Amino acid sequence: MTSAAESTPETPDNLDAEAVSEQPAAPDEQSVEAPDSAAASAEAAEPEEAATEPEEAAEAATAGGEETDATADADATADAAQAAEEADATPAAETTDEAVPADSPASDAPAAESAGSDEPWGRVDDDGTVSVREGTEWRVVGQFPDGTREEALAYFERKFTDLASEVTLLEVRHRRGGASASDLRATARTLHDKIADAAAVGDLASLRARLDALIEELSAASASEAAAARQAVEEAVTARAELVERAEALAARDPKTIQWKQTSAEIADLFEQWQSQQQHGPRLPKSTSQQLWKRFRDARATLDKARREFYAQLDEAHKAVRERKSKLVEKAEALAPKGEDGIAAYRELLEQWKSAGRAGKKADDALWARFKAAGDVLYGARGEREAAEAEASREKIEAKRELLVEAKAIQDERDLTKARSMLTGIQRRWDDLGRIFPRDVERSLDDDLRKIEQALRAREDADWKSNNPETKARANDMTRQLTEAIEKLEQELAAAEKSGDNAAVERAKEALEARRTWLKALGG
Repeated sequence: MTSAAESTPETPDNLDAEAVSEQPAAPDEQSVEAPDSAAASAEAAEPEEAATEPEEAAEAATAGGEETDATADADATADAAQAAEEADATPAAETTDEAVPADSPASDAPAAESAGSDEPWGRVDDDGTVSVREGTEWRVVGQFPDGTREEALAYFERKFTDLASEVTLLEVRHRRGGASASDLRATARTLHDKIADAAAVGDLASLRARLDALIEELSAASASEAAAARQAVEEAVTARAELVERAEALAARDPKTIQWKQTSAEIADLFEQWQSQQQHGPRLPKSTSQQLWKRFRDARATLDKARREFYAQLDEAHKAVRERKSKLVEKAEALAPKGEDGIAAYRELLEQWKSAGRAGKKADDALWARFKAAGDVLYGARGEREAAEAEASREKIEAKRELLVEAKAIQDERDLTKARSMLTGIQRRWDDLGRIFPRDVERSLDDDLRKIEQALRAREDADWKSNNPETKARANDMTRQLTEAIEKLEQELAAAEKSGDNAAVERAKEALEARRTWLKALGG
């Protein structure tokens, strides 16, 4: 029997190298997790803008995912190794020291006993050819001519153990979850094809059966996974569409009514949400993603164009206002030599300043500082003058306060003519003192003197009313008439009492009482 292995017989020199090269690698992310990395790279290549470095963000996300998968694979590898050690605890083959002819059934050296059967899984011919039993047939798996039968079987049994470990690892990863079912299914199919012609001695049929069962489970899980992925994509499309609609609503507003600071913050927040969904959400279909991105990009471009136009117009308006206010500042500074006399002109400039408009915060603050400094010079001059006048008014204030003390005696003077003469003298001396500063002190002293003058005038008015000749003549005539009326009523009362007319008596008494009251009021 001739095989590919016979053409390149194994020797102890190349045995270790082959054994090392065919050892199953620890579950590598290169074969299992490649789809995730490809998806992350493809998503990073999506035609979307990014405020930060999108490629670095995608690499960071991929690195995080690989680190998590590597941890899960390490745990799964440990479980698979433990399962392999338990399998190795049972002797996999029995060996014999006697050589048996290759063509004789008795020459087959038992290597691994099948469950419930004494027939071995492998045999070694005299020339070192190793075969594995598959059902009722034997398949050559290689040669081991420079070693014993036990060494040959052990070598190919180790290869079987490695394959079994890979199957166990896939089962553990599927049971633990976290890995993509479609990726595990692809790996399982690759391993299934590898086992079909594997150069290993053992129950390969059981491994294939386990893989078939695992592939069936993974197919069902892949279907569920695909359904969940489709639902996630639909939700992501809905979320992206909502961001697009909000951006388009902002872009549709009248630029004249937009508060640009707030709107810029809103569109920046929408863009950050877009980036977050792009980096951490499911990958969208290319056509849908490009369509949504085009709408979102156009809305941003519309807002950006309107914002630039708004601020360009605002800059022009600010420039014109700056020129007007600069001229007002120059005029205000030119009033400094006039001192207090320039205050009236400065107030006119201030009114023009108020109606000039806004020139931008920085420019307004700088120009206003200069304009106010020019006004401070003018008002400072007036303040110095008022301070000097207040210092000079101290003696006048004391003199006027002494005049107020003297004027209080007018209220006690009964002779109105003399009281008026006293007040007139005090007022002349008051006027001779002149004006005093500050003005509020002057107003307070003037008010006190005015109160004394008003009290005297009230007394004079009352005296005039009581001593007016016309008033006296009218009062005397009324008194005479009331006196005559009283005398007449007294006579009528006496007559009524004499006649016994009670009603006439009552009427006479009431009329008499009223006339006497009027006479008393007139002083009669």
